[in-house]
Amino acid sequence: MKFPKTHSLKEIAEIIGSEFVGEENFPILGMNEIHVVEPGDIVFVDHPKYYDKALQSAATIVLINKEVDCPDGKALLISDDPFRDFNKLTNHFRPFTFSNVSIATSAQIGEGTVIQPNCFVGNHVKIGKNCLIHANVSIYDHCVIGDNVVIQAGTILGADAFYYKKRPDGFDQLLSGGRVVIEDNVGIGALCTIDRGVTGDTTIGAGTKIDNQVHVGHDTVIGKKCLIAAQTGIAGCVVIEDEVTLWGQVGTTSGITIGTKAVVMGQTGVTKSIEGGKTYFGTPIEESREKLKQLANIKKIPEIIEKLK
Repeated sequence: MKFPKTHSLKEIAEIIGSEFVGEENFPILGMNEIHVVEPGDIVFVDHPKYYDKALQSAATIVLINKEVDCPDGKALLISDDPFRDFNKLTNHFRPFTFSNVSIATSAQIGEGTVIQPNCFVGNHVKIGKNCLIHANVSIYDHCVIGDNVVIQAGTILGADAFYYKKRPDGFDQLLSGGRVVIEDNVGIGALCTIDRGVTGDTTIGAGTKIDNQVHVGHDTVIGKKCLIAAQTGIAGCVVIEDEVTLWGQVGTTSGITIGTKAVVMGQTGVTKSIEGGKTYFGTPIEESREKLKQLANIKKIPEIIEKLK
C-alpha cells in the first residue's frame, strides 16, 4: 500500500508513538508485507527468527521490537509491539469508512456495466466497461474490476484477510488495507469469496474463469486464462501462473507457486510448489501417473498378504 504522499520517518514515528533510528526526514512511501515490499516501504517484524529476513529485504524501513544495527541506507522504527503498530498505520492511512448507500458516490462504474439489485459497491471501487454484476454481490472498498467481467450472484470481493496473532487472551487480527484487482474478461461464479491483500493486491489475471464456491486467500496472484473449478480453496500468498487448471475441491497451502499450464486433479492437496506443464493428483501431491501407479499397487496388498500366508 502506497501512501497518498511521501512521509518522513519522524512523522510515521509520531503516528505510532515509537522511537526511530535514522534521519528524521528519511522518506517513507508506503507499507507492505515482506513478500511484496519495495524500496520506500515499511515492513514489520516481531520475531527474532525473521529479523535478518526483514532487515535484508527490499524494504528500507523496518518496524521492529528490538534495537539492532541499522543496515546502510535504511531506517528503523523501534516498537514494543510491531504487529499493533502496523495495524495503527493501516487504520491511519486506510481506515474503515462507513457507507449508507448501496453504491458509494465515490465508485466509478464504466459505460455499459449492469449491476443487478441488492448489490453493494463500496467506496473508491472502480468497475470497467460492459461488466455484469449479478444480484447480492458485495464489492468492498478500493476493489478494481476491469472490462467485460461477469460476477455471479452472492460473490464477495474484498473481505478481510484471515491473518491473526495469538495473544494470551485470544487472537488479534492484522487489519487489511489492500485491494482485490480483477483484470479484463474474468468470469467469477456464484458464492465465491476473494479476500483483499493485507497491504497489497489479491489479483485475478485476464481471461481467468472461476467456478462457484471458490475461495481465494489474501495477496494471492492468479495468472491469465486459468480455470478453477468448484469448491477449490486457495490459501493466502499463493502464486498461480498462467493457464493453470485446478479441478474441484483442490486445496493449497500458503506461499507456494503453481507453474504455468499445470493441471491439478480434483481433491488434491497442493502442499508444496509444483512445476508447470505437468498433471498432478493426490495428497501428498505427486505427478498423476506416479500416484495412480501407487494406488494400483495398494490394491494388490490383500492379494500379496494371502500369498504370504
